[in-house]
Amino acid sequence: MKNKIIDCITFFEENFIFNLRYNILNEYVDYFVICESRYDHKGRQKKLNFKQEKSFIKNKIIYLVMDEPFPENNSPWQNQALQREFLLKNLGFANNDDYIFFSDPDEIPNPNLLKDFDLKKKYGIFLQKCFNYKFNLFNSFESPWEGTRVTKKKYLKSIDFMRQKIKKKNLTYYFFRIDKEKSIKIFNDGGWHFNNVMEPEQISLKLKSFAHTEFNKDEYTSIKNIREKIDSRIDLFGRNHKYEKITLDKSFPKYIKDNQMKFKKFIL
Repeated sequence: MKNKIIDCITFFEENFIFNLRYNILNEYVDYFVICESRYDHKGRQKKLNFKQEKSFIKNKIIYLVMDEPFPENNSPWQNQALQREFLLKNLGFANNDDYIFFSDPDEIPNPNLLKDFDLKKKYGIFLQKCFNYKFNLFNSFESPWEGTRVTKKKYLKSIDFMRQKIKKKNLTYYFFRIDKEKSIKIFNDGGWHFNNVMEPEQISLKLKSFAHTEFNKDEYTSIKNIREKIDSRIDLFGRNHKYEKITLDKSFPKYIKDNQMKFKKFIL
């Protein structure tokens, strides 16, 4: 029996990027599992934002809602971890040998690697090309990006652990560092991290809401400043990163290439 591919993400309001994700991966993914909380990672109540598109195959979408508020004294990082573990608690339908993929919504694994997928190691890391603001505005400074992780359900004790502790650098540690998991397969050309491919207003809201509280400052969240950074093709956070426009060629997802008019706002 074929091992199922189960694609898991936590969700804030990324309907645009999830629609993109679905259309790129749908051929190979058996289930898309989305977890949205009624509270952001700073503990503030929010409305539910996930929208089911007409094009979605409904029995492929498992939408989970966290209703309970996060503990009062938790840090944003602790709340992020709780949302990830809520995903795991609701994967009871998966068999032990099914593949559990976890990504941030904007980290999209290369679908060519999912055909007849077979993971010989305990974990997998997809190294992804990083793009900022536009689908073809290449961020060489953060590429390759260690994005999507994967393991079989029988090995998955914590999604947050898989995300935080399964790192490429683990493979460089000496054998006696038994605290570092080394049964890791690296997938090169592993997809795309489409970071902040959204309107300035959405980027501002994201910065005010997610776990990186160090970026919740006016100098980063100002819509005017964000728009200027996008127009100048430079990093939001003052790290002197200048991004490069590249040609939208066959290395990009076919769905984007086939729908360039639909996505023209986000293509240079």
